[in-house]
Amino acid sequence: MKETIQKKVFNYLLKNGIKNFVGVPDSTMKYFIDEGLKKNKIFITTREEEAIGIAVGMTLSQSNSLVFMQNAGFANSLSTITSLVQLYEIPMIFLLGWRGFLQNDAIEHTKIGKIQPKLLQALSLQSKILNEKNWKASCDWAIKSIKEKKLCVLILKRDFLD
Repeated sequence: MKETIQKKVFNYLLKNGIKNFVGVPDSTMKYFIDEGLKKNKIFITTREEEAIGIAVGMTLSQSNSLVFMQNAGFANSLSTITSLVQLYEIPMIFLLGWRGFLQNDAIEHTKIGKIQPKLLQALSLQSKILNEKNWKASCDWAIKSIKEKKLCVLILKRDFLD
């Protein structure tokens, strides 16, 4: 996703009630993260489960949160997601960088990239894939979801190889 759109996504979410942006950096969302760092609104963690725990605490203090991470990190966090976030119905937004859907992506991303949609479905998680045309409607959907006390997922496809 283009730099300008990623920055618009960050600012739109911030303007519309998301106060906390916590997670593990992923180059798929580098412009989103950079925008948050410039505004001193991003909290970087070393592990995805740590990010989720911090965001849960912030959410419980009535401060809406978004947790960002790569899809492999999401897979690593399944126990935390199911036994904490879903069990206690903590409303928050996950922003996932989708690695492994491109044919030539790094081999370590291939398997998780292929199963990501099925993984979200198995967890009964509603998700939207962000693009340059639907980003605003998708963000509105996510904001509405957390207002309805639901967990939801926004996905950024990795459309480049490094």
